[in-house]
Amino acid sequence: MHTLLQDLRYALRQMRKSPGFTLTTVLTLALGIGATTAIFTLVNAVLLKSLPVKDPAGLWRVGNTNACCVDSGLPSFDSTSNDWSIFSYEQYREFRDHTPGFASLAAFQASQPQMAVRRAGSQHAAQPMFGEMVSGNAFSTLGLRAYAGRLLQPSDDHDGAAPVAVMSYQAWQQRYGGDLSVIGANFLVNNVPVTIVGIAPPGFYGEELRPTPPSLWFPLHMITELQPQQDLMHHPEEQWLNLFGRLAPGATAGAVQARMIVELRQFLKSPISGITGPAAALIPRQYLRVTPGGGGVQRMQDQYKADLHLLMWISSFVLLIACANLANLMLARSTSHRQQVSVRMALGAPRRRLVQRALIESLALAVIGGFAGLLVAWGGAHLIVRLAFHHDSLENLHVSPSLPVLGFAFAVSLLTGILFGVAPAWLAAHADPIEALRGANRSTGRRSLFLQKALVITQASVSVVLLCSAGLLVLSLNKLQHQNFGFVTTHRYVVHIDPQTAGYQPSQLDAFYQQLHDTIAAIPGVARVSYSLSSPLDGENTNTSVYIEGLPAPPPESNANLAGFDRVSPDYFAAIGSRIIAGRSFTKADDRSSRPVAIVNQAFVREILHGRAAIGMHFGDWDPNDNNTFEIVGVVQDAKYQYADHAARPMFFEAAAQWTSLPATDTQAANDLRYVNTTHYMRAIEIETHGRVPDLQAKVREALTGINPNLIMIRFASLGEMVRSSLSWQNMIAQLTSLFGLLALVLAAIGLYGVTAYNVAQRTSEIGVRMALGADRSNVLQMVLRGAFLQTGIGLLIGTPAAILAGHMMSTSLFGVGAWNPAVLASTIAVLAFATVVAAIIPARRASSVEPMRALRNE
Repeated sequence: MHTLLQDLRYALRQMRKSPGFTLTTVLTLALGIGATTAIFTLVNAVLLKSLPVKDPAGLWRVGNTNACCVDSGLPSFDSTSNDWSIFSYEQYREFRDHTPGFASLAAFQASQPQMAVRRAGSQHAAQPMFGEMVSGNAFSTLGLRAYAGRLLQPSDDHDGAAPVAVMSYQAWQQRYGGDLSVIGANFLVNNVPVTIVGIAPPGFYGEELRPTPPSLWFPLHMITELQPQQDLMHHPEEQWLNLFGRLAPGATAGAVQARMIVELRQFLKSPISGITGPAAALIPRQYLRVTPGGGGVQRMQDQYKADLHLLMWISSFVLLIACANLANLMLARSTSHRQQVSVRMALGAPRRRLVQRALIESLALAVIGGFAGLLVAWGGAHLIVRLAFHHDSLENLHVSPSLPVLGFAFAVSLLTGILFGVAPAWLAAHADPIEALRGANRSTGRRSLFLQKALVITQASVSVVLLCSAGLLVLSLNKLQHQNFGFVTTHRYVVHIDPQTAGYQPSQLDAFYQQLHDTIAAIPGVARVSYSLSSPLDGENTNTSVYIEGLPAPPPESNANLAGFDRVSPDYFAAIGSRIIAGRSFTKADDRSSRPVAIVNQAFVREILHGRAAIGMHFGDWDPNDNNTFEIVGVVQDAKYQYADHAARPMFFEAAAQWTSLPATDTQAANDLRYVNTTHYMRAIEIETHGRVPDLQAKVREALTGINPNLIMIRFASLGEMVRSSLSWQNMIAQLTSLFGLLALVLAAIGLYGVTAYNVAQRTSEIGVRMALGADRSNVLQMVLRGAFLQTGIGLLIGTPAAILAGHMMSTSLFGVGAWNPAVLASTIAVLAFATVVAAIIPARRASSVEPMRALRNE
């Protein structure tokens, strides 16, 4: 221990003696470790985080796929066919009451509705807040305790119970300043009086990681009051709940899963499930999985997993380049101290002690650089999160250093210290005492120079990979931003509202929307107003299967006829700038008294109608026997409604003022009519203006308040902002990759400069001899530049196939771009060549200015 302390003190003295070397080393380390730790911080917050509950390892989820938000029938989307992950309330009750393997089983709403909330007696307008329905045993199943007041209990979750809610700690602090009088106070939620009974513990965000976590939790039965048009409690055919539970002592997940699959199939065979016709033949295929639930519903994790892994690889490459650079610095420094080491060995210093001293100095620098890297990581992680989620509240994304992050940074620091300390330790171990008796200037140091050049080649090859990756991502982002979205973004705005939260009944909606249209259209500068169920790029479209008259129905488990659905007003397509390709748009004549009509997009014609002439064709979306509900009167151009980086999917549009009439004697038809009523609660207003309208948002909010004080503005954004918001994650990935590529290039250039300068210093006498024998300055300049470009060229030869391989690996993150692009590769070569010239020109000029007699005299 005493020896270690002595070596540590020696290392610190050496750092003080060489402040320039120490500062360069620490800054390089801070950038390399900071970038890697910043990305790991985000990875830890999104991918590795467990739910903030008691014993998350003991929590189990029923299901392992991500589904949202309300579904009916059998699972049929993509790879989740026959695999159940969300359930109806009736299914939840069956599992809860008849599965002894669960000690407790709780239910959580799969969607996250916005509520209009204001304190009773307050004169302020209602505020939009996210809410979630949960079973009365949800908090006890998670093992949570209230921060203040109490949490929900099973006694709160039944018909006739007093309406209560629990508020999140974050909402309590941010909206009400931690006022304890909130507990026990009455609030109006969607015009329903609700008592706040407690505050959830700090850090709790629900059963799913979301950029915008719930602010309020309500008992399940309150959905009937807060969302009366859905009334999901009394519709066993509608799935809308995520299930989490804890196993009973002695129970195993496999045994519980087997029993629940039997219970699921028995339920589906019962009349209340609503599974009839050809779909009933698929019941024996249905299954579910009981999986570890400590991470919660991992929808956000699955969405960003590939890109976060890409960032981890990129930041690791930057760290590798930083390590190579530092190894070069340490190698050059050790070589310059080689005579001193040889003298020590000649005087009897043990070889082990010299190796230990070199490693301790490297580790000490790494630890200091690691602490500096934490500061870079803290600021970098916050910047990354703001770039990716700048429209969201982010209360649940904690990007400050945590124990896992600190442990990661410490481990990376130690590993880095060992990596760039290997070279000087190796030199110390191979020092020859006889060199102490010879002039060090006579030693060529070819072996150390070879190692330095190998490290520069490694840096250059990794730089090629990062620069090509950055180029592909930037090109992909550019194609995303400038693609044909199917709508116009200039002077177009979208306002999101929810009439249901203001208490409007279905019978009042036609008059409400007409009043809404006229009020906003009267704002000076407004050219056109429309309204719809969903708007472009808000990701809220409903999927449904359609059945075409005259064409065979697809199999029940098939997605062949799956289409998105929207309900829009007559001016909708003109308001967003989407062209009608064939037929006509909706008119005011398309109302309750006229035949139901629909407009389909080009993808619908292409993928569902298989290119047939669409105008005049008929289809339905209730069941295979109903294929004559709508007549197609128009075809509109494809537009992006869910994801900017996905192809436009088949969609059909219904007229806002048309209400489908179904036989009231048919139970399923009554359920479908309820669905029709729900879809008339259109939540988007589209506004086209003649130009810039000052304070348009404030004027629209004032118009909404004038119509109904409980009508909340959930969001106001231009279509351009919605496009940018939908691409914020891709923009962040491209920016970070470009930043890391630039950082790698700078580090590689610094390394090349260091090696070239050291090579020139080592060959000073040789250069003097050459010039004494007749070589001119241009010959020396060419010789030095040739050596630098040789290293870069070898790096290009190694890095180019690696860059193409990296392009294949990141293909899922690219849009409209192949695994390699000639322009990107040529640009990378040009940038690297320029960096080589910049890095080598100073040492080359210094070498060409050597005076022959002075060099020979020094020799």
